[in-house]
Amino acid sequence: MERSNLKGFVFDLDGTLLDTLPDLVVLTNETLSRHGYPTHSTEAICGFVGKGAAMLIHRALPAECSDAEIDAVVATWRELFPSLGHANAKPYEGVPELLRELKGRGCRLAVLSNKFDAGTREVIAAHFPGVFDEVHGECADYPRKPDPTGLEKTIAQLGCDPSEVGYVGDSGTDMEVAVRAHAAPLGVSWGYQSRATLIEGGARVIVDHPRDLLVWAQN
Repeated sequence: MERSNLKGFVFDLDGTLLDTLPDLVVLTNETLSRHGYPTHSTEAICGFVGKGAAMLIHRALPAECSDAEIDAVVATWRELFPSLGHANAKPYEGVPELLRELKGRGCRLAVLSNKFDAGTREVIAAHFPGVFDEVHGECADYPRKPDPTGLEKTIAQLGCDPSEVGYVGDSGTDMEVAVRAHAAPLGVSWGYQSRATLIEGGARVIVDHPRDLLVWAQN
């Protein structure tokens, strides 16, 4: 495996740090049911995730739904998120150990997610308190990936040059944003999208276990 000496790592959230799919299925289907729409299988909802709550709901609703209907369902989804959105979420095996080792090496750590900003901060505070130097979700100042604006800002906040930072994620969108921001695109195989999608997005490497990322970190 190629080696590097990165000083910072920015992580995607869902499918990278935490397995949140079971909660997303419950949350999404409960939201759809409250509005009288059909629910979906776990496999289908897995295919909807990756580009934020609004896109997830847009994909989950019938094609004929208006923008106003979509907005109403998204609002309910966000209202239910605190109670249903991460109740059963768990870190992937090896992730807590990876983060401890990276911090021990003096690496700067951040999260940049397409999940809405308040939800991203809530989840990270619940599962990784005090671990990350910066945490950002989708909002006006941090637009949805693959727009590189949010990653560029986050890298600057870490006090690093883009060449010194790896962006770690499980989707082609994650790899694309890394490429566009001139960071190292580091794909993980344990998330919600295929290796082919990661390669297509520009992954420089795809790791099968969190510890495999340590070869990229400064010593």
